Amino acid sequence: MKKQSILSRIFLLYLPLIAILLFILFPFYWTFITSVRPAEDLLGRVTYWPSSVSFEAYRQLFTTTVDFFAAIRNSFIVAALTTAVSLTVSTLAGYAFSRYEFIGKRALMTMFLCNNMFPTVLLMIPLFTIMRTLGFLHTPWSLVLSYTTFTIPFSVWLILGFLKDLPMSLEEAALVDGCNRRKAFLKIIMPVLGPCLVATGVYIFMTSWNEYTFAMMFTNNATRTIPVALRNLIGQLGVRWDLLTAGGILTVIPVCIMFFFAQKRLVTGLTAGAVKG
Repeated sequence: MKKQSILSRIFLLYLPLIAILLFILFPFYWTFITSVRPAEDLLGRVTYWPSSVSFEAYRQLFTTTVDFFAAIRNSFIVAALTTAVSLTVSTLAGYAFSRYEFIGKRALMTMFLCNNMFPTVLLMIPLFTIMRTLGFLHTPWSLVLSYTTFTIPFSVWLILGFLKDLPMSLEEAALVDGCNRRKAFLKIIMPVLGPCLVATGVYIFMTSWNEYTFAMMFTNNATRTIPVALRNLIGQLGVRWDLLTAGGILTVIPVCIMFFFAQKRLVTGLTAGAVKG
């Protein structure tokens, strides 16, 4: 009986999990294998293991083909600024929506929700005109302001759901002890809000780091980000698969490192407010 229970658990639980895990990880494995294969092997038959390992694609990516260092710097600047601006605005807005009653509150929240129902490409022409008028075109600020148009509404909803679960008694106790509203927010609410801010910040950073459409339209050779730099490896005469996959691996590494250090707070922040009671 015990043996049958173990076998049924293997077939019903572990084998499907292993199959799903292989399905998810195989594209990353294939990308890495392609990036370390010699260039002459890429034109041969399909293999699942390289005949030899070569990091020539990574060297060429930084030396001869594109200014990948500049693309990484530009992506990091845009993602960091977007995260900082969006988190600041979303935290203050979420706090205001959760603690105060004012005219138009429901309409504004509905507007924020509807903003995420439309494809971002609809905003391209209006934002392009605005950035050109303001003189921000081909600068990092054009991407920062563009990305905040769709990261702030979602972030406000995410932070609002967490703040609604925080009891008002925390702030009331701080106010009774002599804190004003600003000090109560900074010393009581912000520390408790940490996991939610980490989860929201990871979402904003990833969205800004990987975005391609606006980056293609609003940047030039000096300010292009990683997705645009990788797109330039696809030309009319062919695709540099070795360089393209090497750039893809390098693009994933910062996000993986961020997830590694923030995973505990990330899970806490994403599950906050899920259980009511």
